Parts: sequence; structure tokens; C-alpha cells
Amino acid sequence: MNVLVINCGSSSLKFQLINSDTEAVLAKGLCERIGIDGRLTYQPAGGEKKTEDKAMPTHTEAIQFVIDALTDAERGVVKSLEEIGAVGHRVVHGGEKFASSVVITEEVKKAIEECNDLAPLHNPANLIGIDACEKLMPGTPMVAVFDTAFHQTMPDTAYMYGLPYEYYDKYKVRRYGFHGTSHSFVSKRVAEFLGKPYDATRTIVCHLGNGSSICAVKNGKSVDTSMGLTPLEGLVMGTRSGDIDPAIMEFIAKKEGLDIAGLMNVLNKKSGVEGVSGVSSDFRDLANAAAEGNKRAELALEMFAYRVAKYVGSYAAAMNGVDNIVFTAGIGENDGQTRARICSYLGYLGIEIDAEANGKRGEEIVISTPDSKVTVLVIPTNEELAIARETVALV
Repeated sequence: MNVLVINCGSSSLKFQLINSDTEAVLAKGLCERIGIDGRLTYQPAGGEKKTEDKAMPTHTEAIQFVIDALTDAERGVVKSLEEIGAVGHRVVHGGEKFASSVVITEEVKKAIEECNDLAPLHNPANLIGIDACEKLMPGTPMVAVFDTAFHQTMPDTAYMYGLPYEYYDKYKVRRYGFHGTSHSFVSKRVAEFLGKPYDATRTIVCHLGNGSSICAVKNGKSVDTSMGLTPLEGLVMGTRSGDIDPAIMEFIAKKEGLDIAGLMNVLNKKSGVEGVSGVSSDFRDLANAAAEGNKRAELALEMFAYRVAKYVGSYAAAMNGVDNIVFTAGIGENDGQTRARICSYLGYLGIEIDAEANGKRGEEIVISTPDSKVTVLVIPTNEELAIARETVALV
């Protein structure tokens, strides 16, 4: 079966067409600047990547251009829509309503919409993508795969906040976690790669990118994760502050004359390693600046590694031990220097890193030495493939 995987943002749409039998990517691309002017990037497997401007007033036009590209006589990879058996949609927030992926129905869409206030930037865009696909591909099964679903196995001791319980009763204020599709895929792949049973391993997944989160996976279930009600909680990230003393918000608001919207803009878009360094949110830029003697860039890098190591330690405690620590996503897969910084704090776990293996980029590899008491790995994530697998399992 060919599965079209859609990841829809407010003004963008990423897509991949995956053959579920071979798990090969037949084509992939990106629609950008939807609602502004429009740009389509499309690349068939083994073919040249091409970008062209196309008017995309809405997501419906964007989806139509995706379909046109996939079925194009010269550069397409299928002859007609009949060769696309299902569509898998990434949906950011499922709240407590969804603990697993589901076939999309009108009732499901209403439930997703009810979670809009938990993810106001993402869920409405996800629904727009679903509606556009339903309009252009009637009769094709659609599946929603939720970023939050994997973390619904967290116990209440992990997901509740120390706030009046009525806020949970009335508004479902709790920790949900994100990057669940990635954490699920990577933790399963670790068990496969090492030839160990998934339901009898303790793995800490470090999904490190511009947005970063850590997840404790005990016997195949998420038992804790660093992001919370929103993706702002947890690690210092590219432009997000991560954990802070909540009273800082009142203090800065009074000093700077900011309202809530202004404060949230600072915490989400002006903080993190970019805010600390004053250089960039890109770790490559930070590494270059640090090498040239920029002390704030060096501080930002060390803060990031320190915060990751603290979470790893706390999750080792939460699971009463850890068998595997795995790095994934853009920084986790490609930045050996950052991996080394993080692991330098973890000697108490009996971890020893193989410097040569740690120098590799973007491949499945064990980077700890044979006598390391905890196995440390790099496993590239593949959220699109995970979505395709979930979709096939349901349809």
C-alpha cells in the first residue's frame, strides 16, 4: 500500500509518499507560504529536487498541487489517486481523548477541534489539512497520528502539576508531552537494533533539535517526558526557555511593561540558546562562535548539555535504572560534540563513550564502549515512517 503522510502547519505542508511494503520513500516535498503566494518543492525518489512558485490561497490548492506532482506523467510516482491507499495526518495535540492513532471520522475531527485551545498554533492547521485531503480524496481512508498519544501512559504522579486540582478537573491542565511519534519510533528501534525485548527494557530517548524533549520509556511505555502542557516546558531549546521559575514572568512583566502575549513571545521565540548566546538558535553557529572565543555561545552550549544530563539523571531515577540512552533528531543524530558534552556528566552511570564511534553522523550506531554499563546509541528518527506504519495498521 502507498501511504501519503501529511504534516500540516498554518502556512506550510510537508509530505511524503511511502510504500508500506518496502518502506521506501517514493517522493517527498514541501508546500510553503500558503495563503501568501505559494511555493512547491517536490522530489521523486532518485530524481532532482525542483522548487516552483504556485498560487496557494488555501491548503486545498496546496494538496491539489501535491496530488498533481505525485501523478504527473513525467515526474510523478503513481498513475492516479487510486494507487494511494490511505493518508496519515500528523496531529499535534490529542489531549486525554486519544491514547493511540485513530481512523478519522466526523466525531474524531470534533474531538481534535476541542483540543484547539491546548495547541492553538497547530491543531487548527492540522484540521485544515485533513479537510483539504477529504475534499480532494473522497473515500480514501484517513488516519490521525497524535504527538501526545504515546505519553498517555504516564502515571498521574508524573503528569499532574502542583496546582489546585480544580484546574485539571475544569480545564485538563496537566503535562501531555510532545514528539511522541519520534519517541515511540526510536525506543522501538533501539530494542530491535540491540535484539532485546521492547517490553523489558528501560530506555531514555533524547530527541534533540531546535525543539527538544526527553522521554523515559519503561518496558515499552512512556512514564515521563520533559515537555508539559505545551512544548515550552523542559529543556533549554533553540528559542524556548524551557523550565523557569514562574515568578520570573511577573518580575520581567513589571520591569519591561509586557503583557502575557509579550511574555510568551519572549519565552517561546527570544529565549533558549539564541537568547543566552545572542548569536543563533543553530548549534553549528554556536559551535563556530564558541571556537572563536565567544563566551556566551560556550555558555549556551554548556547549559543545554547540563540540562539534558539533569533530565537523564532524573529519568534514570524514575525508572530505577536505565539500560539504554539514545540520541536522535537534528542535534542528537549529527552533533558528536554535544553528545560528548552530555555524556561527560554521566560517568556515575558507568558510561564510557567510544570517541571514534561518536564522531559518526546520522547513522544507527552504538557510541558507548563494550564495557560501558549503559548502552549509548544514535538512532535517526523517522516520524513519517512511523505515521505510515500507524496508518497501515489501522486501515
